Order: sequence, then structure tokens, then C-alpha cells
Amino acid sequence: MAQIPFKFQLFKFDGICQTVALTLCPLIGKMDGIEPICYSRNVEFAGMIIFQPATLIMNLIALFMTGVMIYHVKTKYTAVGRKEITLFFQLYLATVVLEMLLVSSIIPSASILYPFFTAMHLGLISTTWWCLVFNGFVGFQFAEDGTPLSIWSIRIASLIVFLVVTILAMATFHNVSPFNYTNPTALWSIYFFVNGSGFIIYTLSQIFLVAFTLDDRWPLGDIAFGTLFFAVGQVFMYIFSVGLCEQSNHLVDGLFFGSMSNLLAVMMVYKYWDSITKEDLEFSIDAKQQYWQFQALLKDVGEDKRGTAYDSL
Repeated sequence: MAQIPFKFQLFKFDGICQTVALTLCPLIGKMDGIEPICYSRNVEFAGMIIFQPATLIMNLIALFMTGVMIYHVKTKYTAVGRKEITLFFQLYLATVVLEMLLVSSIIPSASILYPFFTAMHLGLISTTWWCLVFNGFVGFQFAEDGTPLSIWSIRIASLIVFLVVTILAMATFHNVSPFNYTNPTALWSIYFFVNGSGFIIYTLSQIFLVAFTLDDRWPLGDIAFGTLFFAVGQVFMYIFSVGLCEQSNHLVDGLFFGSMSNLLAVMMVYKYWDSITKEDLEFSIDAKQQYWQFQALLKDVGEDKRGTAYDSL
């Protein structure tokens, strides 16, 4: 079957929701929402119908990988911006958890809680983007990293973004004037324009940071790959989702590839951060390394004592 052309409508989700099953689609466009033309088949598990099983598995992988990244960030005790970047990964983790619950229908779209959790999910998406932008400016040392000023500036700004987007989404879903779900102009603008601006600002600021303040140019490769992964994911989600769904016989759709690409992009954010932060080994804590240094010191002391004993003979 030929793929139905992607319908892009300015300030409306109708064409997008006909292409890919975003979490907000059951609440947008009309009273009962908009369904995609083709979407991943559901499966029955433990007496429960699970939607988007492939995307659910990808989200579980994302949870595990994000946990690993958070652990490694926390072990770099003296790295620049360690606490600030940890918040970004924690927000991404929370976003994945909510997406997993919503797209798999663990929280069904018919539930009275679905609009609330969807609004929170949209709020977390925007908050995660702008937390990443704030982290991008940590490298410019506008405020010393790790200080209360730096940490609480990011936390408070992220909280404001989360509350504004979540409240606006709830107002849109419930037709609170002047917002309405048939013409969600403000929500569409935040989802694409505002979040897209965050992506552009972060990317350009980090290119400038590497090009003009660092001696090493290799981190530019991490930025390039992260940008590529994210862009490819958006193309798969919003343009090729129907074709992928039909060609795979409803096993996967664009949402699966979008989730996978987003994970790869986040992993490149970690790789980039790790490549531009150098840990001060003089003050770092590494128990294993200290153990072997202690053993070597004992060995040297033992050899010195034996040499003194032989000299006295």
C-alpha cells in the first residue's frame, strides 16, 4: 500500500496525529481525538492490552541507559556542571516514564487522569529542552557551577517552564478560554517553535563554546552526531511513520524510531559533556586507584627495609 502523504498544518496537530500517535492526539482536534492512519499493533500481557509494545521496550531500554548515564555523571566528583547536567538526565528519565505509561495505554486515554498526565508529559518535554539550554550556558561560567546560584537558577527556571506548559496544556484540553483543543495554536507553538528554539540555541551555543574556548575540536563530532540522530528521529516520526508501519505489517511505527533516535541523541549529549569536562584527579575519589597506590607504597617500604638490612651486614 502506498504511503499517504504527510499533511502539515500550521498551528494544528490534525495532520501530525494522522501520521504518528503522539500522547496528546486523543485530546486534540475533536471531541474523541485524532487517530493515526497506521499504528503499531497491540498485544495482550497479563490480561492487559498493551499498545505500542516495541516503543514500550525501547522506553525500558532508555530508562536503563539513562540510569547508567546518571550513575557515571555522579561518579565524576569534580567535573564541571555535574549537578546541573544530572538534572537534565533526571528530567529526561521522568519524560520517558510518562511517555511509557501513556503510549502503552497503561494509563488509558479514556481515563480522567489521561489529560493530566499528558499535560505533565508535555510540560516535561519543554522543561527537559530548556534545562539542556541552561546547562549549555554553564560552560560559559556566567555563574560558577555547583554553587547555589547556578543550581537553583536552573531548578527554578525549569520549574517555571514546567508549570507554564502544563497549565497551558490542561487549559487547551479542557477548552478554558481563550484556549481550545480544536485550534491549539499556543500549544502547537510551544511544542514546535519554542522547543525547536531550545534545540537551535543549545546546538549553536555549544558549537561556539568548542570553537572559541576549547583547544580540542573532537567534541564537535559529538554535537554533529547528536543533531543527526535527533533530526533523523523527527523525520521518521512525522514523515515516514505511516510507510514504516505498513511495511513492517504494523509491528513498529515512527514512534518507535523517534524514541530510539531521541535516546541516541541524549547519549551523545552525555558523550559531549563527558568529553568537554576534565575531572581534577587531585581531588577525585577513586577507592580502587588508592588501594593499588597504597599497595605500591608498602612494596617500596619493604624493599627499602631489606636494602638497609643487607647494608648492615
